[in-house]
Amino acid sequence: MIEVTIPGREALWIEHLVLDYNGTLAVDGELLPGVGERLAALASQLQVHVLTADTFGRAGDHLAGLPCQLTVLAAGAQDQAKLEAVQRLGLRRTACIGNGRNDQLMLEQAALGIAVILAEGAAVEALLRADVVCTSILDALDLLRSPLRLAATLRC
Repeated sequence: MIEVTIPGREALWIEHLVLDYNGTLAVDGELLPGVGERLAALASQLQVHVLTADTFGRAGDHLAGLPCQLTVLAAGAQDQAKLEAVQRLGLRRTACIGNGRNDQLMLEQAALGIAVILAEGAAVEALLRADVVCTSILDALDLLRSPLRLAATLRC
């Protein structure tokens, strides 16, 4: 579990990390350098879940051996499927990272929503519903590894 104390805001106790794959952890289906190491480090404190449409069909291969649970979503209503998965884990105990329109609901409802803007871009809906926006997945993951960065960004 990761505890984040944010002045002027309720403290966060994060047990789960839910991530999108394409456009978040990967570009063109290829896992970005440094992501695997950071996921492995975070897995000592959090349960890591990857929810994806798996556009390029490579998520399973690239995540093999990493300490995370992969769920490939069926076509249709993926935004709702992601939200329901986060609800099952517990909204108040979950941080989410994503970039797509199908990530917007989980980003908004989770205890912490982080949108990322990588080569694929980010849906405006995701940006508007996130608590924090990063231009690097490594920076987004490092926010959880160094919670004082979140406190500096989210304090009132």
